[in-house]
Amino acid sequence: QVQLVESGGGLVQAGGSLRLSCVASGRTFSTYSMGWFRQVPGKEREFVAAKTWTSGSTFYADSVKSRFTISRDGAKNTVYLQMNSLKPEDTAVYYCAASQYVNGLGLLGRYDYWGQGTPVTVSS
Repeated sequence: QVQLVESGGGLVQAGGSLRLSCVASGRTFSTYSMGWFRQVPGKEREFVAAKTWTSGSTFYADSVKSRFTISRDGAKNTVYLQMNSLKPEDTAVYYCAASQYVNGLGLLGRYDYWGQGTPVTVSS
């Protein structure tokens, strides 16, 4: 089992920045690829970013590329999502997730564990 706890969400003005954190506990964190997803009420959960546990390759949704950065600190069992140049359309609940896979990380079904989510609101 892996437990994931997100934090760092909040209210920010458009153009601002936030850094989300996700602390993992339980089984070996280093052998899981990590991803971030987001969901708006009434819509499907969508992929934001992912980082593989093997090569450390990163993947981003087109909508956040060049604005968001995913990183991980193995010593702290933590994955981060640095979000810059935020837009009102980035408003959502953000979830981190852990996957035993290194491909297909844009798909919800590739993830084995999920956090409870942290809300982000970007005002215009």
